[in-house]
Amino acid sequence: MAENFTFKVLATDGKARRGLIDMPRGEIRTPAFMPVGTGGTVKAMYMDQVRGVGADIILGNTYHLMLRPGAERVARLGGLHEFARWPHPILTDSGGFQVMSLSKLRKLTEKGVTFRSHIDGAAYEMSPERSIEIQGLLDSDIQMQLDECTALPAEIKEIERAMELSLRWAERCKTAFGDQPGKAMFGIVQGGDNAALRVRSAQALSAMELKGYAVGGLAVGEPQAVMLDMLDITCPELPDNKPRYLMGVGTPDDILKSVARGIDMFDCVMPTRAGRHGLAYTRRGKVNLRNARHADDPRPLDEESDCPAAGDYSRAYLHHLVRSQEALGAMLLTWNNLSYYQKLMQHIRASIETGTFETRGAEISEGWAGGDIPAL
Repeated sequence: MAENFTFKVLATDGKARRGLIDMPRGEIRTPAFMPVGTGGTVKAMYMDQVRGVGADIILGNTYHLMLRPGAERVARLGGLHEFARWPHPILTDSGGFQVMSLSKLRKLTEKGVTFRSHIDGAAYEMSPERSIEIQGLLDSDIQMQLDECTALPAEIKEIERAMELSLRWAERCKTAFGDQPGKAMFGIVQGGDNAALRVRSAQALSAMELKGYAVGGLAVGEPQAVMLDMLDITCPELPDNKPRYLMGVGTPDDILKSVARGIDMFDCVMPTRAGRHGLAYTRRGKVNLRNARHADDPRPLDEESDCPAAGDYSRAYLHHLVRSQEALGAMLLTWNNLSYYQKLMQHIRASIETGTFETRGAEISEGWAGGDIPAL
């Protein structure tokens, strides 16, 4: 493990990159999918399970952790790694997206944002400096700048205002973060669905010489084609020797297509949320275990999977658990889903190394298109 934060591109296949982030708490193999641990836990999973499926890094949420249990409390208890029993790298987002989306009462100024908690209505202030301070108290390894994420569609003047504000906040976050050996702060490219604004944002952030760059403000309701167009425009403007993180994305298909455009890191609540609602991700596509067709099916979810949740339990049992709202159903399907996502990333990394990414990606997509096994 490196004493400082480093990133190396080990292989390329077209625009797809196989890389390695090395830092004091461990290595992150890229392209990487980061399970979302919003409140210090990956929902319905033990941390050793999360590690067991192949995750190198998880994500924590500044907004939720500052409200409950509180950043200062987490710091007193040894930091988020000790608190959650995850000794490996953790990325924390800035809390900006949740402030904008969850807080009904908020006021945005140049200084920052004041808002009321969605839990108890208590008033809080979040500035770029306070966001970095909270992330420092949590002791996360990769920290995100505070930004303003604009919901799409939006007027271009509003997108431009939010983008420019986010750039000024990135400078303030960089100053507040300072020099923290072994850790990194990432800037966030904004600009909505406007190509010129995306380019301006990416170029300005690149000039700040940060340790990594995220693409934000996508996967917020726009069509996939718009997201991919913005990646085609944005990625070439970002440094080749720094990791690129697409925030909040996404489906397995989103991931395949985004890797093809040069993205290195992903996070999304989709696999864990779907697992809690009876939906499984598999090499044959999505399988809804709520459907009655599974009620008498003794076959496993996927006989080729090395995840016990997929191979050791019958579809009939999984269907029963889901329909009965048993906690074990959510646990098993979340386990399956995170295992599938990590297996997908392993296939992607291996195919980039061997120069077969396009071919392997087509095979994976064909598997999804073929659909689930026929009902009995």
